[in-house]
Amino acid sequence: MDIRDLLLDPPPDMVANQDGTAAAAARPHTTVGHDAQAIARQPDAAAEIHAAHASAHKSYDDGGVPSQAPVHDNPTAKPDPLNDAPAASDHEITFHDPPAAAAAAASGSGPGSSSGAGAGQSSTHPDSDNASLNAPSSFSVGLSIDTDDSDADSALGSVRAQSSSVSASSSIFDFVEEHGRTWHRYHEGKYFMPNDIPERERLELQHSISVRLFGGLSLAPIDRPNRVLDIGTGTGIWAIEFANEHPESDVLGTDLSPIQPEYVPPNCRFEVDDAEDEWVFNHRFDYIHARFMCGSFSNFPEIFRSCLENLEPGGWAEFQDYYVKMQCVDDSLSGTSLERWNDCVLEGVRRMGKNGLAAARFKAQMLDAGFTDVVERKFALPGNPWAKGEDQKMLGMMQMENILDGLHGFSIGLFTKMLGMAAEEVELMLMEVRKDLRNTKIHFYYIVYSVYGRKAP
Repeated sequence: MDIRDLLLDPPPDMVANQDGTAAAAARPHTTVGHDAQAIARQPDAAAEIHAAHASAHKSYDDGGVPSQAPVHDNPTAKPDPLNDAPAASDHEITFHDPPAAAAAAASGSGPGSSSGAGAGQSSTHPDSDNASLNAPSSFSVGLSIDTDDSDADSALGSVRAQSSSVSASSSIFDFVEEHGRTWHRYHEGKYFMPNDIPERERLELQHSISVRLFGGLSLAPIDRPNRVLDIGTGTGIWAIEFANEHPESDVLGTDLSPIQPEYVPPNCRFEVDDAEDEWVFNHRFDYIHARFMCGSFSNFPEIFRSCLENLEPGGWAEFQDYYVKMQCVDDSLSGTSLERWNDCVLEGVRRMGKNGLAAARFKAQMLDAGFTDVVERKFALPGNPWAKGEDQKMLGMMQMENILDGLHGFSIGLFTKMLGMAAEEVELMLMEVRKDLRNTKIHFYYIVYSVYGRKAP
């Protein structure tokens, strides 16, 4: 089993509105007891949500799936970032449009027929009123199952060495405490993840995963940018590393939480800010970067418009994010506690007015905002060390640790507040999810997007 044909068809209840905001139709919350026996007597909220999502999925006509091309069409070619499609990396996956879409693109009448749209222009995309997210219909992914994974842990060692130490100096700030965790006070409740020391350590591990997956801090063809903005900077590790690599750049990182370290490069600084508020910077930027923000923003089209307005002519914006719906090369994910948990995460963020599948629309929305030379790249990230190859196995090990470390933070606030689950019910669910995460017989992975575009010179 080397390369699998995979299908993506997001459920209708996860579809964003035409303006790019997440649909947030009201649903009744499940009321549960506050002890194990009471929980056992109550309906399983996670199971109900999973069943609703499963029934919402539509099947794809196999006759519409084109023949698959190799993942690496020309791995040695060096692309022109403005005129050629980028060469595939070791983790990149090649997508293929259905024949009808390909024919429309060839005739110049379909989505993607233009390399860009001028400011103020509107392009036509398949993600209109009743269309699903602009997710690929089928693709080839360069992941194959390793049937001998008995020595995965000992061969790879600890992934903890991959992440940097985290400064605790920001503990003097006033945060919201709940469920034994702390959350941001500024614009309280907008972001569902905690901001305490365990979460900061996880964010640094996630940064290491991202750099390994993409092969660097950025993919946009930037050249010595003068001013750089990192939106949702988190611990600030991306901004700090970028500032070290680019001493000519002035790097600003913004976030809802003031959790960045005290000692940073002289060309790097941080501010508490909400990117969904009005932008009031007193200068423009040459490069704007944002990563893993689909759980933070409710209106990406407006974010892209703000980026464009605050870029210098010729400047670039790059957004990197998960397509949060887990994928699988076979049916090993189906019916698992892990799949049910994933559905609950998607439903929880939907009820917050956000969209875990938003990354599939980034390219279309950047074009609509007025960006030119927009490039969309997709990467396969194994969820645990099930895949063949030392590099894929290391990525899978790191991602498994990333999810395990963040599992409580991903779930406890979101599930109790948005899904009406009791904390005890969440904890019982997570016990089973942890078992699934460590099970290398479950061959799941994430699609990670990098989408970048330029403001016309």
